[in-house]
Amino acid sequence: MKALVISGGGSKGAYAGGVSQFLIEEKNRKYDMFLGTSSGSLLIPHLAVNNIPKLYNMFTNVSQRDIFSVSPFVQHRKENREYVSINYKNTLLQFIKRKRTFGESKNLRKSIFKNFTRAEYDKIRRNELDVIVTVSNLTMNRVEYKSIKDCTYEEFCNWIWISCNYIPFMSLATVNGHEYADGGLGSVVPIREAINRGATEIDAVILESENMEGNKVLGKNPFSLMLNLFGHLLDQVEKNDIIVGKLAAQSNDVTLNLYYTSSKLTENSLIFSKRLMRSWWQQGFDYAKEKYGSNGGN
Repeated sequence: MKALVISGGGSKGAYAGGVSQFLIEEKNRKYDMFLGTSSGSLLIPHLAVNNIPKLYNMFTNVSQRDIFSVSPFVQHRKENREYVSINYKNTLLQFIKRKRTFGESKNLRKSIFKNFTRAEYDKIRRNELDVIVTVSNLTMNRVEYKSIKDCTYEEFCNWIWISCNYIPFMSLATVNGHEYADGGLGSVVPIREAINRGATEIDAVILESENMEGNKVLGKNPFSLMLNLFGHLLDQVEKNDIIVGKLAAQSNDVTLNLYYTSSKLTENSLIFSKRLMRSWWQQGFDYAKEKYGSNGGN
């Protein structure tokens, strides 16, 4: 059983789209199972129905307005550099309203329902493919995996949205009395879960460079420093997921192919730039092509 696993990574998901396009279109990889976390969960339903042109158009044209109903950020561009600063007005309003997050991502939920149709959901179910998204149950302090096989169309779209909610900058969701958020808070790269579900060969796209070492420029205010801190913590979760995944693959005789980013794409994956994401998509495609060739077609 072959599985495609895509890690979390915000706007860097465009890179995973390029890698997946090469594997599916150029190398005719057929997957029985698709697992994703956060931005990976946005990609996998469209990859499962093999509608890559639609996915490319959707993912490389996303903007802050498609994500946030209340954005805690203001996006800027200076020369060739993209960066964000605090949206003081929106953040203050959230405090006044006694909200627990700096922003709200209700627009993302609307976009998911708009872009992933009921017909596509039905097609995946008919083809007996398994599409699984990762969420964090904060109430029960555990990671949960939601399969399309166990969900209605509305439920599954909602879990995709929840998997992407990077708190405290996006919405905190409540389902059946439990509060949920981004799956990356507990599992950034769900390789072990793919193995637990019977995968014998896995292609895992990791939206970080293989060598995560390097000096980071820390934020100049508490808000941006918090972003850096969360990024650091998720990097540690990701490292652990990869180590555990490799060990599980070895002990279960599973073929594991890892696809990292070819370089450090961005310090802030909540920046959504059409120019950058189109470039990252092509970089992902080119990297997978080079890696596949250097491995002699394996």
